[in-house]
Amino acid sequence: MVINVPVNYSPRVYQQSLLKAMDGGCKRAVWVAHRRSGKDKTCINIIAKKMLERVGNYYYFFPTYNQGRKVLWDGMDKEGKKFLDHFPKEVLAGKPNDTEMKLKYKNGSLFQVVGSDNIDSIVGTNPVGCVFTEYSLQDPRAWGFIRPILAENDGWAIFVFTPRGENHGLDIYELAKNDKNWFCELLTVDQTRAIPQDVLDQERKEIIRLYGNDALFRQEYYCDFTVPIAGAYYADNIIQAYADGRVGKVPYEPRIPVNTYWDLGVNDRNSIWFVQNVGAEYRVIDFLEGSGQGLPFYIKALKEKPYIYGQHWGPHDIQVKEYSTGVTRIDTAKSLGINFNIAPRLSIEEGIDAVRNVFSKCWFDQEKCKDGLNSLKNYHKTYDEKRKTYLNHPYHDWSSNAADAFRYMAVSTNYRISPTRGSYVRTSEVGAGWEGSSYIPVRAA
Repeated sequence: MVINVPVNYSPRVYQQSLLKAMDGGCKRAVWVAHRRSGKDKTCINIIAKKMLERVGNYYYFFPTYNQGRKVLWDGMDKEGKKFLDHFPKEVLAGKPNDTEMKLKYKNGSLFQVVGSDNIDSIVGTNPVGCVFTEYSLQDPRAWGFIRPILAENDGWAIFVFTPRGENHGLDIYELAKNDKNWFCELLTVDQTRAIPQDVLDQERKEIIRLYGNDALFRQEYYCDFTVPIAGAYYADNIIQAYADGRVGKVPYEPRIPVNTYWDLGVNDRNSIWFVQNVGAEYRVIDFLEGSGQGLPFYIKALKEKPYIYGQHWGPHDIQVKEYSTGVTRIDTAKSLGINFNIAPRLSIEEGIDAVRNVFSKCWFDQEKCKDGLNSLKNYHKTYDEKRKTYLNHPYHDWSSNAADAFRYMAVSTNYRISPTRGSYVRTSEVGAGWEGSSYIPVRAA
């Protein structure tokens, strides 16, 4: 049987460079392209062909599992053709598995749509080819998990995305641009001519009407990395921190204790900021984050660092008893030598406001806090697709835990409970002498 691939696909001129690179044996590729340039259509055809050439597992990563189903598994292009129809029907081994979003070829190759928000779903597997679509919105730790596997089995990976600020998407683009072994290309609408000018003009007008500027237009259609991620809470604060030179080398000062601020997140993900208070400054010297490990692992990691610690702060739910043991995490920590303070329990909006208020006093170590800063850059509001507007609450994704931990730092520093009011108030509201007064941080019972 002769199977002609690609199926139902005639590549545009500007898509051919990536196709030729992958046909030529390229193992790593970064393809930054504007919105509606056919990125996923191109990459799904690469996978469909690769599955015939080498038997193995092939994964298509989206930022979330649900997004993968909506965009690719159930998705269609503008002409009404399904993405799954690019896989030759003659070589399919039975019907696609709709529940797990996977399909198989008769030669044994397997294709599956995966969300980087649930990387544990493929633990123990051995992929030989992966596409990371909308990589700038993905949890970058997914690539950290996949990279050594592909290195060991001589597999390949493609990263396709439209910029979302100066985050890990920019990092991997810069890496690829400076490595001759990587394919790297950035395509704007001026280069592809894929969208008529009158459509672009109307899109720009609409974006200006909605947001008051054309920043999102420059990001979406001109691949501008300097534009912060749309809806990011701390975009202006972070831009100013870089402009002020407050992101760089921030050394540990041994004479000053290090305070830590934790978020013990859902699915056992933990985020920890390490901060030294020097006068009015907050020197953020380190950051630690991970998943799949228990509290003892992180406490051991703290003790292995060369720091002298002051206070340790955690969220209020650290006092909740775990179903499996009947013991609170605060008690577990205490038995391991860490005594937690409980961060003031304020609304998320008040906490975000507290972060904005302290940001101008924060200095960040660029290397040690790289992952934490990346999370702060990506922490953003939820977007309402129906109303085409941002809602006044955060979108929960991989960046949330680090952002929450930083919020606990801000509220722990800026709020105390007043015995006269019986509620939390800003330290500035009581004037000088607060720190030495009888107003004290709330501690665990």
